[in-house]
Amino acid sequence: MQRLALFYAVLAIAVAIALSVLGANLVADFTERSTARIVNDTLKEGGFDWSTARMDGLLIHVTGPAPTESARFQALNALKSVVNGNRIRDSITVVAPEELHAPRFSLELLRNGDGISLIGLIPEATGRDKILEEIGTVAGDTNITDMLETTDHPEPEDWQASVEFALRSLKSLPRSKISVVPGRVSITAISDSQRQKLMIETNLSDNRPKGVAVILNISAPRPVITPFSLRLIKDDAGTRFDSCSSDTEANSRRILAAARQTGLAGEQSCTIGLGAPTPRWAEAVVLAIGALDRLGGGSLTFSDADITLVAPPQVASVEFDQVVHDLETALPDLFSVHAVLPPRPVLEGAEGQVDTQELLVTKSPEGLVQMRGRLHDQRSQLAIRNFARALFGSDNVHDTTRIDSTLPNGWGTRVLAGLQSLAKLHNGVLMVNADMLEVRGITDRPEARTEVTQILSSHLGETALYRIDLNYEEALNRQLALPTPEECVARINAALAEKQIVFGPGATRIEGESVAVLDRIAELMKDCDEVEMEIGGHTDSQGRETMNQTLSQARAEAVLDGLLAREVLTSHLSAKGYGETRPIADNGSEEGRTRNRRIEFRLIGPMEENATASEDTGETATVATDSDAETETDAGSDAQADTGTDAGIDTGTDAGIDSGTDTGTDAGLEPDAADATDMADQADETAVEPDQSTGTGE
Repeated sequence: MQRLALFYAVLAIAVAIALSVLGANLVADFTERSTARIVNDTLKEGGFDWSTARMDGLLIHVTGPAPTESARFQALNALKSVVNGNRIRDSITVVAPEELHAPRFSLELLRNGDGISLIGLIPEATGRDKILEEIGTVAGDTNITDMLETTDHPEPEDWQASVEFALRSLKSLPRSKISVVPGRVSITAISDSQRQKLMIETNLSDNRPKGVAVILNISAPRPVITPFSLRLIKDDAGTRFDSCSSDTEANSRRILAAARQTGLAGEQSCTIGLGAPTPRWAEAVVLAIGALDRLGGGSLTFSDADITLVAPPQVASVEFDQVVHDLETALPDLFSVHAVLPPRPVLEGAEGQVDTQELLVTKSPEGLVQMRGRLHDQRSQLAIRNFARALFGSDNVHDTTRIDSTLPNGWGTRVLAGLQSLAKLHNGVLMVNADMLEVRGITDRPEARTEVTQILSSHLGETALYRIDLNYEEALNRQLALPTPEECVARINAALAEKQIVFGPGATRIEGESVAVLDRIAELMKDCDEVEMEIGGHTDSQGRETMNQTLSQARAEAVLDGLLAREVLTSHLSAKGYGETRPIADNGSEEGRTRNRRIEFRLIGPMEENATASEDTGETATVATDSDAETETDAGSDAQADTGTDAGIDTGTDAGIDSGTDTGTDAGLEPDAADATDMADQADETAVEPDQSTGTGE
């Protein structure tokens, strides 16, 4: 019995001890979990999501990547507010900012008349010096403001392609802002016209690198229209605009809608521009179009705030007076109406005589102009003849006019305005008589109709009657048919593949069969006069380096002077000698030296990188030259003689004569006098010696 009692006592003690240990463990575990929850909640509420707390008995281990030393300190202070600081074990690491996030690379290019600015953060691998070198070729003599920063971090995907595209684009956009981030280029620029805007957008879109998004915002400032004109005709042939101007897109739609109600058909448009005489321009036009519709036909002409309304001859005078009265009453202030009701037609007399007071001028598609009919006196005849020669070229004008002192006042003014209108056409006819001035023909430019309307409305006055009948033929538009820069170089390549320019040893003179080659290149260049090209001169390695440099420069300039002497516009051309520094073949063989002696036409500007491709691509026009193995004395002498004599004579003679003639001609193209006498004086002063005029009038 005693042993059994002792056993139960020991068992009870063991159970009590076990229960005590179990309870203590449960309490400790609960305390740890509760404390860990409280600690982690505190970190979360404090915004320290980057950290984690872990219990180890009574100790609290805090780990995590703190973005800054300050964040680490704040996290520890937050924990000390809920637990004893002696229990906290700090295992937090502070991570450098660049280890948290990759830097956001960007490049912003700003270009205007003052220079070019560069702002942004770029990888060192991109090459800061390389970018500045590229910008230097664009900036020329203007300032470059460098605010770039670099960092040693790998280039993001599509970054290099984006930067290269931005630099190429900057070369063709003199007023622009280009922003670059990896895989995206945003371009904001200003163009000179809607046509240039379309060309820029097309070029940039076509040359967009694969994988790079391009965002374009190209704006074209609205043109200033002087005078702000509109002319609407309604007759048996239908309703049509000779000219339409509007100050906003909304007003343009409003004007066109009114014209359609009176019979306008087909696709029509109004030129949006600056210069409207009043914000109520569209309101006045719509009212006047309504009056024209009520009359059943005729013509409506606006020249700024002056309105000329010509009714059909068959309209009754009572109806005509009522329509004109209603229009004058409804029009906004500032506008004035000159209304014309032509006399009813009278049948021709028995004799069938025709009015002999008429001037007829015809312009052929080849540019030949024939003038016949009547002019007021000998003085005005000479002035008008000289004015025509200034417009169309002295060799192109054939004058058989005669003197008639009974012509009405203002005859000379009408003839001069008509000639200026005829100059806007590819070919056509000008007819002037006592009652009407008529211009009809074919134009190679869609804006010619508007230009003719503006000329006649500004110079003839509101009482004049005139008729315009023009047809636009797109096939004649030279601007649309101009070759691209690549096509220009390809055509020069084709010509040079047939025959090359050859220079004599150490010489810079272009002579012999090479003259015909240069003539052919000059003919091709006339369609490429706005393409930026460099004429580069190159030699082989024979002779001294300084001699070869001088010789190559002189040869390049000889080609440039030769083109100038052939009336090629050279403002977009430059000549540069490279000497022996850029061989394309081995100078150790005669064949290689022959290839290295050359003249190259190279595209510069937006397409420069494409133009410097390998010879196999056919993108470089190469002209072979003869041997350069000449002594320094001979080469220097030849270069000096050719440059100072032949090139100088060509430039000084041809360029000087052309420049003087063009200046004199252009000065008289825009007659601005109010009467025939003043305009005749101006034309007379412009071309007093018609036999010396060489202007083309185009």
